[in-house]
Amino acid sequence: MNGLSIFAGNSNLLLAGKISEYLSKPLGKMKVNRFSDGEIQVEIHENVRRQEIYVIQSTSYPVNDNLVELLLLIDAFKRSSASRITAVIPYFGYSRQDKKVSPRVPISAKLVADLLECTGVHRVITMDLHAGQIQGFFNCPVDNLYSAPVIIDDIKTRFSDDLVVVSPDAGGVERARAYAKRLNAGLAIVDKRRSAPNQAKAMAIIGDVQDKIAIIIDDMVDTAGTLAEASGVIAENGAKAVHAYCTHPVLSGPAIDRINKSSLNSLVATDTIPLSEEAKQCDKIKTLSIAKLVGEAIVRSYRGDSVNSLFI
Repeated sequence: MNGLSIFAGNSNLLLAGKISEYLSKPLGKMKVNRFSDGEIQVEIHENVRRQEIYVIQSTSYPVNDNLVELLLLIDAFKRSSASRITAVIPYFGYSRQDKKVSPRVPISAKLVADLLECTGVHRVITMDLHAGQIQGFFNCPVDNLYSAPVIIDDIKTRFSDDLVVVSPDAGGVERARAYAKRLNAGLAIVDKRRSAPNQAKAMAIIGDVQDKIAIIIDDMVDTAGTLAEASGVIAENGAKAVHAYCTHPVLSGPAIDRINKSSLNSLVATDTIPLSEEAKQCDKIKTLSIAKLVGEAIVRSYRGDSVNSLFI
């Protein structure tokens, strides 16, 4: 892979290091500075002319800083005559704003897609988009990876039987059904009402969780309101234990406090977003690495092999 170069922004250097290790390819040399007024300045410190560039950057907190840093890096590579630029975005920020939910609001996910393409990106590799239709917001190819293989392996290692996979809301039923099928487990759904953003109230359980180990599956956990409500209702309906898995541990605001006070026995998340110091201190929260999965997707993308076959 002599024509391939890997670079990483500052959002998730730990994950980038693991991907670099898997690829046996050192991260490219670059520097990110700030002017006194907070403007971001990037410098590439090696020749990338005619190279195929993969730049790793999650647009997680602080989302606007990390997004602008990614855009500046892409522009720097384009102006340095890189042959092809792929943005590897393990967590795609603004993905929840994927449609007009009320009058006079933006479709932010589409705007971010336009910004990336206008800046010069040729391909995007991301993971577990909040809504699959976001792939259609791009005119360039998008590889939407799934954390399912990593999560399912961990569930099979930790638990043996009496499993029921629970969707925390109606929107996650398709995802939960796919997990239940691969785990040969039952399926249940939490009937949830959302009165405002980041405010949810769980109402009832559709399905049987009595005397079972409940596994809540979600793509992201932000303020953990949905998770706390869902775990409480599941426990009240007779589950032996309640565990949760998610791809993106956003964990903002009161999330850690809610998780600590909830009926959850554990929350297992992948490392698409680095955990805060507070989250690292929480005994209930564990992490799984998706570095090998992302690294293999980069290899296959570079060689022109099928990425989709990773999930068959």
